[in-house]
Amino acid sequence: MAGTGKSTIARTIARELAERKRLAASFFFTRGKKDISHSRMFFTTIAAQLAISLPVLRTFISDAIDNNPVIFKRGLREQWNQLILNPLKNAPAQSIQLIVVIDALDECDNIKDIQLILLLLEEAKDLKTVRIKIFLTSRPEIPIFDGFRQLSGGVYQDFILHNIPLDTVNADISTFFRQKLSPLKAKHGLGTPWPDEQIIEQLVERAAGLFIYAATTLRFIEDGIDGPEEQLSLVLSATKSSLSVTEHLDGIYTTLLQHSVLGKRGYQECEQLAGRFREVVGSIVVMFNTMPARDLAQLLQIPFRIVSSTLNLLRSVLNVPENESQPVRLFHLSFRDFLLDSQRCSDFRFLIDEKDRHTSLFRKCIEHISQLEENICNLWGPGVLITEIPDDTIRKGIPPHVQYACRYWLDHWRIGNPLAVEEDIKTIREFLEQHFLHWLEGLSLIREVSNGVHMMIALEEILSVSYNTHYFIQRIVLT
Repeated sequence: MAGTGKSTIARTIARELAERKRLAASFFFTRGKKDISHSRMFFTTIAAQLAISLPVLRTFISDAIDNNPVIFKRGLREQWNQLILNPLKNAPAQSIQLIVVIDALDECDNIKDIQLILLLLEEAKDLKTVRIKIFLTSRPEIPIFDGFRQLSGGVYQDFILHNIPLDTVNADISTFFRQKLSPLKAKHGLGTPWPDEQIIEQLVERAAGLFIYAATTLRFIEDGIDGPEEQLSLVLSATKSSLSVTEHLDGIYTTLLQHSVLGKRGYQECEQLAGRFREVVGSIVVMFNTMPARDLAQLLQIPFRIVSSTLNLLRSVLNVPENESQPVRLFHLSFRDFLLDSQRCSDFRFLIDEKDRHTSLFRKCIEHISQLEENICNLWGPGVLITEIPDDTIRKGIPPHVQYACRYWLDHWRIGNPLAVEEDIKTIREFLEQHFLHWLEGLSLIREVSNGVHMMIALEEILSVSYNTHYFIQRIVLT
């Protein structure tokens, strides 16, 4: 399956299958989100869910792990064979057919892994004891097409969303606008008809088959401080009907940001607000994991009221939960793509410099983890098992923003501008010299030691251009 709206469809289908007890497992790739932007946890996650949805597999999967305790570090083929394919082959015959839902495979960051996953999944067709079907969504990108072309005939059926007649899509979008705008008319006491048929047609034309345009437009109309009539007028005046699909979407994003973030304020205040936007929202856009607004404020070392007020202006494009313990998320990755692309984000006050933002986050992370100390959680003995330590104790000693910094400081530096700023290299050397063991202790408490090892290997590779630094990293790690 390919095309606009694939993720929404996949999630809807997964929910319905779960309610009908037909969902075997699911995995939702998301570009830019560390643990779900690559394939390393793909088959292990699927195996864990299969053990829950199909209890007869538990013994076989458990035995596979006992026989190979480091299976999670092995290649995709070995994980597939030992954790999934062999258990399914050896399981007692089952009468029910189960579905595995895989969403946005194109957002996996390794092209070769994408094609290997498709080849391995094909082997499920030969299963005799358990009937498994796989529902997979993706954009129609070349690696995906190439991967499917390598499969034997009759293994898969495709359904391309772009091939749905535009009249059908437009009819659905028209119904969406009518149903969602009708309550606003009653709530605000607007005259009848509002909106009239001509306006509905204009909105549908501007959506050009994109439900994300329709959904973003609706949120903008609902959440605006000037009332739905004024907000709707802004939408209709934002773009011309002759523009392309992407230009329509970019137009609504630009209008939304200019109106919601800046409004009619003076130049100096607009510059300040735009700067806050780039720092707060720009961080959300490039971060490897989501977090609540309060934790984000602590990571960025910005007062929570500033972060909160900035986010509250952007509820049309950001999911800002009322429950402050829930993470802030983008409604759609198209907003991220828009902000990072100078060809699309025409108002440079909102353009996010990806490398600059990663570098800034690296420096914030280093500041936080440089505050780590020995026995930061005040444990009662050196031989305490991690399973004996209450989560609240770990969270108090290593708050979520510090946990994030422990896990991702190197990733931010690596994508930023490694080796370009000598001061950053000096900072890393000083951190390793003074706080390496404290950081390692922190990683062990949040169960990320293995990632710490990989980070040191990656750091050594990056810095291998300097013999002294190469030697220094080796000495730190070995001692």
